[in-house]
Amino acid sequence: MNTSDNKALVQHIHAELDKGNGQAFIDSLADDASWTLEGTTPWSRTYAGKEAIREELIKPLFAQFAAPYASKTERIIAEGDRVVVLFSGDVPTKAGKRYNNRYCYVYRLEGGKVKELTEYFDTALVQQALEAPPAAAHAG
Repeated sequence: MNTSDNKALVQHIHAELDKGNGQAFIDSLADDASWTLEGTTPWSRTYAGKEAIREELIKPLFAQFAAPYASKTERIIAEGDRVVVLFSGDVPTKAGKRYNNRYCYVYRLEGGKVKELTEYFDTALVQQALEAPPAAAHAG
């Protein structure tokens, strides 16, 4: 896949995320994908493998949300196997806090799948608005 193909795949993923549909993102993950959340929050680490991403990151995170997560993609830049996405999201938590974060995702694609994802975000907001993940999530 070339730069254009990689950018088109990520554009599709984020167009679906902006509609509240995360299935395209899940479907795009390679089985051995890794997702690194930068920073020093309780959530910050590398989640290795599609199953760990779903079970240790996505499920416990979305369990804290009181409504569907709404994202808004602002810009997508691609070069070779790397695609960078700037976007924001907003959702109320079940604890009554507002989780309105801004993100920079750096994707590395391989063979039409997301192989690596590095996420940069407002770590202070994570600490303020989200509860720490379950202890089992720290197993990786």
